[in-house]
Amino acid sequence: MMPALVVLAEVVPMAGAARFVVHAAMVTGGEVAVVAIVFGTIGSVLLPFARAMARRVDSQSANRQLPLGDVTDRLDRIERAVESIALEVERVSEGQRFVTKLLAEKTPSPLPPSQP
Repeated sequence: MMPALVVLAEVVPMAGAARFVVHAAMVTGGEVAVVAIVFGTIGSVLLPFARAMARRVDSQSANRQLPLGDVTDRLDRIERAVESIALEVERVSEGQRFVTKLLAEKTPSPLPPSQP
């Protein structure tokens, strides 16, 4: 059993004279454990919940701050880049078709005579 805690409280009556009153408070180890478990459980549940809510609020504010003008400029640049790449691919494939056609039309060279 834990010793009793002595609490000294100052009581101020209406007349203005100060009197001290001694209160004895009995606190056991089991009560301290119960209070620690309750506050520990509440803290372990509410802390992750508060963090999740803070992240949600932060991500929502970050999404709203994206300027629309920058996005349209970036999309225009991407569109121009894709068009230029498509043009270059078409040129390469046209050159490949031309070389293939030349190789197909080329007459085969005569083979040297075989030597016995």
